[in-house]
Amino acid sequence: MTGAVLILAGRRPGAPDPLAVAHGVADKCLVPVAGRPMIAHVLSAAAASDARQIFVSTHHVNLLSDLDDPVVASLGKRLIIVPAANNLADSVLAVAGVAAFPLLVTTADNCLLTPETIAEIAAEAARLDIEAGVALARRDDVLAVHPEGQRRFYEFADVAVSNCNAYWIAHPGALRATEAFRGGGQFVKRPLRVMQAFGLINLLRFRFGLGPIHHIFARISRHMNVEIAPLLVSNGATAIDVDNERSLGVTEALLARRGGVSPPPNCRESPAELGAADERRLAVTR
Repeated sequence: MTGAVLILAGRRPGAPDPLAVAHGVADKCLVPVAGRPMIAHVLSAAAASDARQIFVSTHHVNLLSDLDDPVVASLGKRLIIVPAANNLADSVLAVAGVAAFPLLVTTADNCLLTPETIAEIAAEAARLDIEAGVALARRDDVLAVHPEGQRRFYEFADVAVSNCNAYWIAHPGALRATEAFRGGGQFVKRPLRVMQAFGLINLLRFRFGLGPIHHIFARISRHMNVEIAPLLVSNGATAIDVDNERSLGVTEALLARRGGVSPPPNCRESPAELGAADERRLAVTR
């Protein structure tokens, strides 16, 4: 993709994350998954991609020292820590002035993301020639990976899908698409957010599958004045994030099945190409 990856690792406002509390860590992104901090798996996938920059958006001032994983050293100057906002949209907009595009946005609990899926998302976005995209996995592919991997699906007339917590932004002008996620991305649980971002008619079509998936996304694109498309990925595991003890167990089982994810031994550093945006650490303040 030769752009950037942004990993959202901030805290939600309100009560501490139950998974973080249960495992005695300061932030959910540090919960151990298959013997490594949760976010280390996502960093490893990003490190093995051809992204020039890898941002981590966090409220945790000492994240790098508390992370204590070899992937940090392997990333070198490609890794950039930025302060998180209190919602997804503002956290994405915070890196807009320093990030290379295209920008892939994902989350720290997306432990089953692979460099192959990152490349697949980029290839599908290029094929469709879109401004923004939402990575989705087909229900059959998700359930084939693990029958308990995911329990919520969006039903369309032609396909049922699950969100993969990965979003594609082709250029800075497409950042207005992030307004759909200002309150978060859990549209199944909070359909009012869809109405506010997409309009009432599109909400009804989206929630009740009143049309093929690409047709509904085309309507949403017209409403938001930015071309957004579904990016269907082949690896159903990408839709399984670590949200609770059940999905943590599923994720660890799947990592064990494929041998885990190890940081690449020789990650590339190219300071000359990265330019002024590539400071090792941007000031992390709360």
